[in-house]
Amino acid sequence: MSTSPHTSHSKHQTLYIAIALITGIIVGELLNLTLHDLSHPNTALNQILSFFTALTDIFLRLIKMIIAPLVFSTLVVGMAKMGNIQTVGRIGLKAMLWFFSASFFSLLLGMLLVNVFEPGHALHIALPEIGATTGLPPTQPTLTNLVAHLFPKSIVEAMATNDILQIVVFSMFFGLACAAIGDLAKPVVMLLDSLTHIMLKMTGYIMHYAPVAIFASMASVVAVQGIGILLAYGSFIGEFYLGLFLLCTALTGVGFIFLKIRVFSLLRHIREPMLLAFGTASSESAYPKLLQQLERFGCDEKVCGLVLPLGYSFNLDGSMMYMTFAVLFIAQAYGIDMALSDQLFMLLVLLFTSKGVAGVPRASLIVIAATLSQFNIPEAGLLLLLGIDQILDMGRSATNVFGNSIAASLVSKWEKALR
Repeated sequence: MSTSPHTSHSKHQTLYIAIALITGIIVGELLNLTLHDLSHPNTALNQILSFFTALTDIFLRLIKMIIAPLVFSTLVVGMAKMGNIQTVGRIGLKAMLWFFSASFFSLLLGMLLVNVFEPGHALHIALPEIGATTGLPPTQPTLTNLVAHLFPKSIVEAMATNDILQIVVFSMFFGLACAAIGDLAKPVVMLLDSLTHIMLKMTGYIMHYAPVAIFASMASVVAVQGIGILLAYGSFIGEFYLGLFLLCTALTGVGFIFLKIRVFSLLRHIREPMLLAFGTASSESAYPKLLQQLERFGCDEKVCGLVLPLGYSFNLDGSMMYMTFAVLFIAQAYGIDMALSDQLFMLLVLLFTSKGVAGVPRASLIVIAATLSQFNIPEAGLLLLLGIDQILDMGRSATNVFGNSIAASLVSKWEKALR
């Protein structure tokens, strides 16, 4: 019965977040209707938007503040408790096999849906000039970039920039070293175990502010774009969200095969982190709460400590689907017909290049831009998506959280460590 206060609080928090989402949409549309359509630049709207941005930014900064110490402490403690490199290798291998399988399925499902729905052909707006610039940084997903993002030259720099993948690599070496020297490392492991609990307690405090951040985030998006943009891009947005729903349904189906009826309990546990990721358009914002909820569901803390940080770099199922959706949508919009062999080759390219920009801001768009140029599709087509990227990002962030929840639960089950 000790979990009931948590469950009750989680229900209330989920309700507050849902109310904040709806209220944000309503307030945003009212601002859009009353202030946005004036012929001259409106300073009142800009001031309101900057206030909303500040409210959201406070929350995201508070979350980012605890991610690095949380990833480091949970991973090191988990590795030290596992005790040997064979266990770590086995769990890591199971996780990576799942990540690549789920990523490939996400890409393939996106490709099939775009070919069936053809949203690019249904778009009735002016196309950007082929030479137009997208304003994205010229980062090419290469092996050199992957190495640079994988191996830290300074753990302090990695923590300062919140580069999860680099923190994971350092933590794995640190954790294995702790396990290897045994009793001598016990004080450090106990200290880091305490740090984990302190960080999760801080998460509880920060979560009280989440509804405010989500209200502000939604209101600012809708105030700028208006509900009207949903009409112009209605079919594309609707088809993409249908794709995300089908992806989540398929992942739930796989979860049901292994977890049986408990998969529905998992869905109840992760609804708050998913709503959080949806409202802020950031899967990162849900990380601390997701870790907490998965452990409450019964996942092994050692497995979560390893699988979740890796998943945030290698298992972004919603983002993977978005990449195929976006590339083929832009190709269709410009009347470029890609052969099936080219599309399948593109899937393989995306499967690996997407792993090479982990930790790069707006990584999905950078990978898409690189893929467009590789297949001679105008990069300017990205401008078609920049206006609705936030709306799409909300769905793919929530799906990323969902995919990582399934991954952590399945690996816990396969390790016979699911309580």
